[in-house]
Amino acid sequence: MARYTGPVTKIARRFGEPIFGFDKYFDKRNYPPGQHGPSKRRRQASEYKLQLNEKQKAKYTYGLLERQFARMFDKANRQQGATGENLLKLLESRLDNLVFRMGFARTRRQARQLVNHKHVLVNGQILSVPSAILKPGDVVTIREKSKSLDLISDAIGLRVKDYGWVEFNGDKLEGKYLNVPEREEIPENIKEQLIVELYSK
Repeated sequence: MARYTGPVTKIARRFGEPIFGFDKYFDKRNYPPGQHGPSKRRRQASEYKLQLNEKQKAKYTYGLLERQFARMFDKANRQQGATGENLLKLLESRLDNLVFRMGFARTRRQARQLVNHKHVLVNGQILSVPSAILKPGDVVTIREKSKSLDLISDAIGLRVKDYGWVEFNGDKLEGKYLNVPEREEIPENIKEQLIVELYSK
């Protein structure tokens, strides 16, 4: 399955925040990339560039490629309500994102790998499609033979945050998607209105 495989720290530095998760290299050089370093004078960004950057940030944060993201936006645009909020709610409902939110993986990249390698069950059935959109009430579990994986146990050991729209059971290594989150509950620093303006040009 197609996915972004390029440098992650360079992308995170472009947006000024560790959008791929904890990154010790970003902490050392948390300024935009370029040969002149942090002292380089930069032009004020145009309106188009701000909109494009916000779309790129959302795309990289959730691990989508360009065509996937455009399809997701089109789906959000056909739903009732604010398109930008619908977009983020759809992104949050992806299987790989929910595996990450539940704490089975430290990053969305790890979560995507777990799903691709068939370590994850949804409602008791193997589901190996990271982009699958789950519905409230769906139950996500780790396969019995995969529960001893170091990647999963390490992620759960470092789990420090709970999200109101998912439920986690550490004893069963099981999580439940309770409800679609409201915009104010989603912690990602994304200005979704700029993305809507970009696609409406």
